[in-house]
Amino acid sequence: MRTLAFDGRMGASGDMLLAALLAVGADRDALAPVEDALPIRYDVSETVERGIGATSVAVVLTDADETRTDGTDEDSQMPSKVPKHDHSHDHADDSHDHTHGGTAAEGHGPSRSLGEVREIVGEMTLPDGVERDALAIFEILGEAEAAVHDTTLDEMHFHEVGADDAIADVVGVCLLLDDLGVERVVTTPLSAGGGTVEMSHGTYPVPGPAVVEIAERADWSLAGGPVDAELLTPTGASILAHVADGVDALPELAVEASGYGAGGYDFENRPNVLRSIVGDGGGGLRRDEITVLETNLDDTTPEVLGSLQERLQDAGARDVSILPATMKKSRPGHLVKVVCKPADSERVARRLAEETGTLGVRAHGAGHRWIADREIVTATVEIDGDAYEIDVKVATDSEGTVFDVSGEYDDAAGVADETGLPVREVLRRAEDALR
Repeated sequence: MRTLAFDGRMGASGDMLLAALLAVGADRDALAPVEDALPIRYDVSETVERGIGATSVAVVLTDADETRTDGTDEDSQMPSKVPKHDHSHDHADDSHDHTHGGTAAEGHGPSRSLGEVREIVGEMTLPDGVERDALAIFEILGEAEAAVHDTTLDEMHFHEVGADDAIADVVGVCLLLDDLGVERVVTTPLSAGGGTVEMSHGTYPVPGPAVVEIAERADWSLAGGPVDAELLTPTGASILAHVADGVDALPELAVEASGYGAGGYDFENRPNVLRSIVGDGGGGLRRDEITVLETNLDDTTPEVLGSLQERLQDAGARDVSILPATMKKSRPGHLVKVVCKPADSERVARRLAEETGTLGVRAHGAGHRWIADREIVTATVEIDGDAYEIDVKVATDSEGTVFDVSGEYDDAAGVADETGLPVREVLRRAEDALR
């Protein structure tokens, strides 16, 4: 499976994603529909960030009279009122040759509702998949901002991320992804940065409220640091929330190409770049980093054990097993084994202790497990002239090869009650429909 992997240790913004995609091989000409529709252009240049050659992209105005919103620059990885790449630096061991000409487009243009953004995107000449992805990203962004401002999506105006530059970032990234032709996009945990950030409503801690809302909806993980600056912008977070699966580390790839997209900040001790890697991930199972927790119980009631799985899953457990065991003095007891993500292990261990009264929980650094990609597909089964829908879990490898289908018991039991067929017969028919 041809995979694009982002290394998120320095966060991501819209322009960093544009630059990283161009650096890894996407065609600059793919951006033409946006430049034809908006009064902007993509200013692409090459730079060096702490000894690493990188691509830099700035969205600049073609109309110098374009008005500016009252917001601050939430879409670029730079403080407000500082043109993102209108600067040069002179270092003994590092050169920055990425001064961009023209007026930076951040914050220029009117605030817009989601409906207005949809209209602008719909008028561009875009492939169907690109338009669909771009609108989905703006919906993620709108839902996050609406939640932060305690309003509805229809009433929400994109004060800081609905201007021309944000549309150029979102649609541009979707166009470049389409041009690359990758089948899967993944990202390692995204660093948000630290400190505070200035927004149109005041000063807020990093990560900003919208980024936190977006991260809650995303598959990837959010991390603080490694510097006091805003590294992950709402636009960058929204794009990756829609297109990228989260991974704990770069996956195994037969690398075809790699590149670096430069950010706007200049840090003394680290390159501010978003690394992108394209390669063939093969057709294996997916590597999932885990920790295994376990404890022995000899005085826990059946009622507590019966509810334990649900309670631990609420705390972040991925899987819970309760096995019979023989304890000291030959007493019957139970061994509880819990699989969870390393970041959730302390919380899950505490919940295990609270629920059972155990005096200790062991953590085994299992490292990882190999898991199939899983998708719930609805199968339609016809019985005596009536159609019934049953959810079926389909397991595939990374190339999409199906190696297991398993019907959902509760759905099958409901159909069995209505039709009088045995549950296993209903399950067989549902699974056969997808084989």
